[in-house]
Amino acid sequence: MDKEYLLKRWLDNDLSEEEVNAFKALEDADLYEEIIHEAKRFNGDIHAKVSTIDVLENRLQSKKEPSLNWMKIVTRFAAVFVLAFALFMLLDKDDISTFTTDYAQNKTITLPDNSIVKLNESSQVVYNTSNWKKERVIELKGEAFFDVEKGMRFDVNTEFGKVSVLGTEFNVLTRDQVFKVSCYEGLVQVTYNNKKIKLPAGSEFILKSGKVQKTTTVVVEPYWLKNMSVFKNALVEDVFFELEKTVSN
Repeated sequence: MDKEYLLKRWLDNDLSEEEVNAFKALEDADLYEEIIHEAKRFNGDIHAKVSTIDVLENRLQSKKEPSLNWMKIVTRFAAVFVLAFALFMLLDKDDISTFTTDYAQNKTITLPDNSIVKLNESSQVVYNTSNWKKERVIELKGEAFFDVEKGMRFDVNTEFGKVSVLGTEFNVLTRDQVFKVSCYEGLVQVTYNNKKIKLPAGSEFILKSGKVQKTTTVVVEPYWLKNMSVFKNALVEDVFFELEKTVSN
């Protein structure tokens, strides 16, 4: 097997049983394992204790290799040290992406799998890009519309509950003690209070003031995507607040 391919799979901890055997058969396999082992020592909480030069020299002399060049040994040790630290920083660092919107601002985000998130004003989404192929999970505050590419499960975590899909279009609102999920295409699952609610296209889940209701919707996308505000049985102060935002836009 290709050495570069094996190394990449090994660094991702994604080797098959056959690939594990192929990796162990590499000439430098033991060195790579040692580098990763040493790299784990370089973090902010652990202070590694390095042997003195005299101790290192005695160890080298004990190997009875008269042709050893001390400068070459030091150079190799330094190279391993630098490579180990670089690998540790690469492997230990999660690539977290965070997108936020301000008042009267919308934003469109393309995820690593080409799924689309349209973020409404005063909202935030956070996800881990380095782990996206294994786990499609987003943390949401505020409101966002999702157009999800088909594939493995896609989870949206909120302070009130979780929304799970495989591929669909839906909107999630979590603001001012309101949790609302609207499904426009496909099938959505909402997890709230250890209960799972299925939402087919054209239906909504609404949690407001501690009360849960499931309703239907005839629209094909949320009104805010077109800078529209629609009110139904709303309080006057809520209407004025929305109108103020529309004027500011």
